[in-house]
Amino acid sequence: MQDIKGHLKWCLKQKKGIKIAKSSENLTKAYLKKSKNALKSMEINAEAGITEWAVSTSYYAKYFAVYALLVKIGAKCEIHDCTITLFEYLFSHSIPEEIIKELKHSKEDRVEMQYYTQEINLDLKQTIRNTRKFVLNIENIIDNLNPEKTTIIRKKLKTLLTE
Repeated sequence: MQDIKGHLKWCLKQKKGIKIAKSSENLTKAYLKKSKNALKSMEINAEAGITEWAVSTSYYAKYFAVYALLVKIGAKCEIHDCTITLFEYLFSHSIPEEIIKELKHSKEDRVEMQYYTQEINLDLKQTIRNTRKFVLNIENIIDNLNPEKTTIIRKKLKTLLTE
């Protein structure tokens, strides 16, 4: 946890790093729509045999779902690694560790596929299944947020800002 807090402290100091924002239902819906569009793009690219973009849009489907969740609780961050670490910090107590690992792994796969020429070994059908399941899990978390849960999570975020 200390390593996470150290990274979050760095993220808090960055211009486009972690900020407390007003919760926005409209932005939450907009980012969930982006997630759904990325899911569609993933499937289209996979069917066309364009693996690198299927992998990339798989990551973005997950990332946008997580971002929708953070917007829902009133957090903002424009640095992907910081967004992922903030998600882990705020929700690791209430979600399976595998969800966090999957998001991190998905980002690594996206970077490998987009920026390097080395092939990575992956099962694209499994990637599609995992991505759909991941997005559905995050949507369920969003749907089950109530004012009490949101207050607890925001307190954790505010505590981070003052430590």
